[in-house]
Amino acid sequence: MRYLILSDIHANIDALDSVLAAAPPAAWDRVVVLGDLVGYGAEPNQVVDRVLALDPLLVIRGNHDKAACGIDDGSSFNVVARTAAEWTMGTLREDNREYLRRLPAGPAVVDKAPEICHGAPLDEEHYIFDSEDAARALDAASRPLCLFGHTHLPAVFLRHGARFEGFAPEDADADVPIEPGVSYLINVGSVGQPRDGDPRAAFGIYDAAAASLRLRRVAYPVALAQRRILDAGLPSSHASRLGIGR
Repeated sequence: MRYLILSDIHANIDALDSVLAAAPPAAWDRVVVLGDLVGYGAEPNQVVDRVLALDPLLVIRGNHDKAACGIDDGSSFNVVARTAAEWTMGTLREDNREYLRRLPAGPAVVDKAPEICHGAPLDEEHYIFDSEDAARALDAASRPLCLFGHTHLPAVFLRHGARFEGFAPEDADADVPIEPGVSYLINVGSVGQPRDGDPRAAFGIYDAAAASLRLRRVAYPVALAQRRILDAGLPSSHASRLGIGR
């Protein structure tokens, strides 16, 4: 089974469509989404509709999904993020708001393969940035491979006995072998709002039979996504950061 891994789309339909063009249905069997379909970007309904059209195997919620559908009040967000969440709530069709309300929290197991979460397996909104956070997350994980999002940063942490490693992939397109007896915590990066200095959309394809996870990047029409944000009256910072991947 091959899984297309999408995370942190953030209502960026241009990035999502470019990912789907680079990873056509022949390249994967099922889709899993690690949360934050909406927030920041200007096309929340298009993104939710597109995700639903993929007939995803599993979609879990992110913190922006919760704020946009009223589960959370967004009080922990900064001013511009809260502004976007309020705009998104008002822009979403009721059926899409209801879809977001029904999304389960992570962690969740994908068939007999990996576990997925938005923030961390111990807390769906916890950020994993360093080795201490990663070690706690690995302790809490129920499967040897845990895929997470939330930080918008591609990252690989692994533990094998006393050996512990954490690194950001040097290559934009990288294959990570999933070795027996090793525990992995991997972030494939953000589709719609990368923050590692590379503005290209990030995604992954996990091949269970080959025991390998491929991390991928693809360029998309950033200027179009920026124009949509500005035309919608959303904070200009949401548009400018797309151009620099921060």
